[in-house]
Amino acid sequence: VEVGVSIGIQPSLSALLARVKYFVDLGYGRIKMKIEPGWELEPLNAVRDQYPSIKLMADANSAFNLSHVSLFQRMDALELLMIEQPLHYDDIVDHAKLQAQINTPVCLDESIHSPNHARWAIELEACRIINMKVARVGGLSNAVEIHRLAEAAGIAMWCGGMLETGVGRAVNLHLAAMPNFLLPGDISATSRYFAEDIAEPSFSLNPEDSTITVPSGPGIGVEVQPDRVQQYRVRYEKFI
Repeated sequence: VEVGVSIGIQPSLSALLARVKYFVDLGYGRIKMKIEPGWELEPLNAVRDQYPSIKLMADANSAFNLSHVSLFQRMDALELLMIEQPLHYDDIVDHAKLQAQINTPVCLDESIHSPNHARWAIELEACRIINMKVARVGGLSNAVEIHRLAEAAGIAMWCGGMLETGVGRAVNLHLAAMPNFLLPGDISATSRYFAEDIAEPSFSLNPEDSTITVPSGPGIGVEVQPDRVQQYRVRYEKFI
């Protein structure tokens, strides 16, 4: 499964470029940058100038509104993979208005809580891409239904993450192997977040093509290590 990495707001352009270089050197082929008002065009242009052909996207986490349409129109020249969740988290209507005025695909993330939300977004043409987070939409059954709706409508998908352990990471990888997950996911290697996970095997990046291999063992392909759960747990109760 092709994957990428997400980079938060940095204190300076030089810090941003150093952070991007670190992950590009590791082998990540898609970079997602967080943006907010005042930290958008300049940092995006700096990264695009440094890496003209890299798969680059922006994640706004609902920081903007429709008064910023001209700003997003200027982003069209950067040939971004997408702009993720630019407007308010529950405003599908305004995202439809924005998508109609820009060439860059809008990706909805926080707006999609259920198959119904996905259906509304598709019918209103509020986005061209959906970011799937299994925990956010209520589990695998809803995730598969949203995949079906998006595939039928020609809406591309990718799989996001919510700081899962190896258990959730394995589920995400299996889901991201479905046919309509066409874009690199936020399923970074285990070491991106954890020095030691509670499940084995851990996940590593295949740097030659920016992928992570879907586990092939029984079930979801990983096994929880009880000794690690015991080591890191914060509370324990036994019911007899």
